[in-house]
Amino acid sequence: MKLLSVNLGRPQPVPYTDQAEGVTGIDKRPTDGPVRVAAPGPKGVGGSGLAGDAVCELRHHGGYDQAVYAFAREDLDDWERELDRSLANGCFGENLTTEGLDVSGALIGERWRIGSEVVLEVTSGRIPCRTFQGHLGERGWVKRFTQKGATGAYLRVIEPGEIRAGDPIEIVHRPDHAVTVAMQFRAVTTERELLPRLLVAGEALHSETLAAARKYVAGQDR
Repeated sequence: MKLLSVNLGRPQPVPYTDQAEGVTGIDKRPTDGPVRVAAPGPKGVGGSGLAGDAVCELRHHGGYDQAVYAFAREDLDDWERELDRSLANGCFGENLTTEGLDVSGALIGERWRIGSEVVLEVTSGRIPCRTFQGHLGERGWVKRFTQKGATGAYLRVIEPGEIRAGDPIEIVHRPDHAVTVAMQFRAVTTERELLPRLLVAGEALHSETLAAARKYVAGQDR
């Protein structure tokens, strides 16, 4: 398991975002040198966990629980075959393009060591949005991505440090439950009856998912 590329985005004006200034950092490109990774602060204030990476829509992206976004090269390759087009590392807006790692099958709370310093913890899957669809230029992309369910994973920063392309990835902790990224994604999108089953993952869940699951169990959101 290894890190194929570290991808950073710069703010760019586009016609397909609801961000107040009309800019997005979704177009992420591989970078050569080492990149500093650290917890960015709470959602709404903190952006990306990677130095030099832009998160422009702070209402929905960035913050502690979405500090880093990872996507498997194997899933990009699968989409290449399905869409009949080339998909470069970073084109899904991911910070980390991985090899040999089942990213969407990772457990909530699973921890990865990347290189010698950085430890990240899996929190949730990525929910597709209008900006993602506009960036790819694929009609019906939000529905299509949702149906496939290979979402990639958001991660929080447990131990900061530097990473770079080629670093090994090691799973250093796997929690004792069966809540995967893919299950969490289905629970918050198309199969809300799964929400109670997420609670065994506890505080490792994205804070918004944890709140939604508790609200559902209390009968306040059905």
